[in-house]
Parts: sequence; C-alpha cells; structure tokens
Amino acid sequence: MAAVVLVGAQWGDEGKGKITDFLAEKADCVVRYQGGSNAGHTVEVKNEKFMLHLIPSGILNPDTLCIIGNGVVVDMQEVIEEIKGLQKRGIDTANLRISLRAPLVIPYHKKIDAVEDRSSRIGTTQRGIGPAYADKINRTGFRICDLLADRNFFKEQFKRQVENKNWILEELYGETGFNPQELLAQLMNQVEVLRPYLADTSYLVYRAIQEGHKVLFEGAQGTLLDIDHGTYPYVTSSSATAGGACTGVGIGPTSINRVLGVVKAYTTRVGEGPFPTELHDNVGILLRERGAEFGTTTGRTRRCGWLDAVILRYAARINGLTDLAITKLDVLDSLPTVKICVAYRYKGTLIYEFPESGSILKQCEPEYLELAGWQQDLSKITAYEKLPAQARAYVEKIEELTGIKQALIAVGPQRKQTIITRTVFD
Repeated sequence: MAAVVLVGAQWGDEGKGKITDFLAEKADCVVRYQGGSNAGHTVEVKNEKFMLHLIPSGILNPDTLCIIGNGVVVDMQEVIEEIKGLQKRGIDTANLRISLRAPLVIPYHKKIDAVEDRSSRIGTTQRGIGPAYADKINRTGFRICDLLADRNFFKEQFKRQVENKNWILEELYGETGFNPQELLAQLMNQVEVLRPYLADTSYLVYRAIQEGHKVLFEGAQGTLLDIDHGTYPYVTSSSATAGGACTGVGIGPTSINRVLGVVKAYTTRVGEGPFPTELHDNVGILLRERGAEFGTTTGRTRRCGWLDAVILRYAARINGLTDLAITKLDVLDSLPTVKICVAYRYKGTLIYEFPESGSILKQCEPEYLELAGWQQDLSKITAYEKLPAQARAYVEKIEELTGIKQALIAVGPQRKQTIITRTVFD
C-alpha cells in the first residue's frame, strides 16, 4: 500500500501541479480532495503548458485514474470546458471520475461571491467557492447526486433556494436575480454531459488502496490558506491541509503513508493579508519576473518575498510532513546572496512559532539568516551532487530549519527538470 498526500506548505502557488504531474507517472490514481475552480495548477510537458483548475494534474497520464473527490465544490460547466479543452489538445479524459457527493457551484454562488468581495476585500477568485461551501455547511446546498435522484422533489427544493438567493441579490445588493427554470435546465444538461464520469469515488479510492495501488492525493491552495489553520480571514473556504484528504475523499487516516509538502524556494502570496518577508525592492521584482509569478486562475500579480522557515515549521507540524519537494530553486540563480527568515521579531521579542493572530503577524519583522548565492544556471542539472555547493547548502539549511528531508527538487517547469533524492512511491 502506498498512499501519499501532496500539500502546499505556504500560501499556495508552490508548484503542486508540476510535482503532481511528475509523481503521476508512478501513481495509479490521483485524487483532488478540496477546493474548486479557484485552484490553478500549471503543468508543462514537452514545452506545452496545461492550466488545470478542477481536473487533477495526473490527467496527462492516460494510465492514471483521476478523481475529483467529495470535498471539492464542482462547477459542472467549468469541468465540461476543461474536458473539452484537453480533448482538443489530444488528451483522453476517459480516466476521469467525479464524486456523486461533490457539492455544486451554481451561477448564483459566483454572483454573490463577486458582490460580497467588493466590501470584504478578502481577495477571492470570485469563482463562487466560498458561497458554495457556506451553503454546504448551512445544509442548503446541492450535490451532484441530487440532480439524479427524485427530480420532482429536487425541482421544488431548487426553486425555493433560487428564490432565497434572488432576495439576497436584489434586496441587499440591488443586483438582478436568476430564473429558476433556466438555471435548472442548465444544470440538468450539464449533469447529463458528465454522467459517464460520475461515481462513488470514496469506494474507488478505498479499493485502490486495499489492492495495493499507488494513490496520490492532490491538494489545492496551501497550508496558510486553510480555513482552520491559515491566516484567517484571508483564507480559502476548505481544509487545504493534509487532514482534508481524509474527509475530502472518504478514507480513514490510517490509509495515509506519507505527506509531501511542496515548498517554493522563496515565498509568494496572492491577495490581501500579512506577509512578513514580502519584498518591495528590485529583488522582489526579479523573483516575480523570473518565477513568472502571476496567478493561473486570476492572472493577478503575486507578492514575492524571501523563504520563511517559521511558516515551514508550522506547515510541517500541522500537516505531519514526512518529505519536502522544493520548487523553483532555479529562480534564485542570479542572486549573490539569499536569505531565509528563521524567526520573527515582535515588539522587541524574538518568536519562533507562527502566531495565531493576524494582527500579531502584521506587526512581525523577519529575522534573517543570510547565505551565499550560487550564481549559476541550475536548469540542466539532474543530480543532487552536481548542484553548486551553495545551492546544496541552501537546501540543507531548509532541511535543518524544518526538520524534514527533501525528496524532490525542481529546477525548472518541465518534468525532466526534477532532481530525485528520495523515492516518494516505494
């Protein structure tokens, strides 16, 4: 049995798509367990870029079963468009399965998301994710299986819910509402298109694990965007940490063997919220340009800063990390020196653990450790021992500060630009 959870160890955008695609060549099954179309995973294969939002990154491997679990909120139209886009580029999607228990993102969720974000300044993707999860928790949402059960019963329930949403849009925000019949017809058409992909995915994953197959659980967003453990309220609406894999798929925690934390060699953040190591100088600009730091989903510019080991220690603890995958090491190639934040200075006191309060984090100043840069192109290096001594020292300092050994190092966006130091799937 080999079940590995892949999780972002920062604020998302760590390069999980590339690492998932790389590992999917070894995996029999890749499973998305949370988030929605707010996720954006970029995979580059043979100089072709694939930008995926809902479909697991393993879809580019035809022999890998790809699953969207019940913890993902599903915009059926988005899935259909992704499927069509992949098929146009010669990618077979017959290996995709979608949970019948997955909650639906409905057009009114997107509209409510957009109007609410104007005042909240959370910086959402406006894909309807938060409102869809809110309906799930309020027990007023709909799941894919609801569309396929008693349609007369569903029709009445759906009509009442649309009327409620229309009242919110029209009375509170002065926006135009939706026609229940038109929305219902859209959803029914969409579910028929997706019917061949629908399944009891909890059972499929359980059976795969029991039969000894290699299963990779693909997280979206990152630890610091987790609804419980992230920098609240500037977080996503789902469990982006490793624990979310169990509830978001429907398996027990004893099924998990390893947890791989994906770490960018520096730190980025999209949207609002405190960011202790953020750089507003030429180094920040260099990181953004060399790292192509623009959101896959929104196109928004990412804020860039030095690597933060306080965050990484926190992510290691919260997720139970067993391994690290360090990405975009090559982005630092031209720098004469590199820095790692090892602690925060708060009101004159050094703190080494990540604070619970965002107001405290906002006042924290980073305490840096400075190391020599390598000023050498890493993009063609394929073995760890061939990395410059300074680059190895940087990686080993990350291991020392987190207490977690690295297993993979990415020195470019393509599959072949990945250095393996420890086998993830036994």
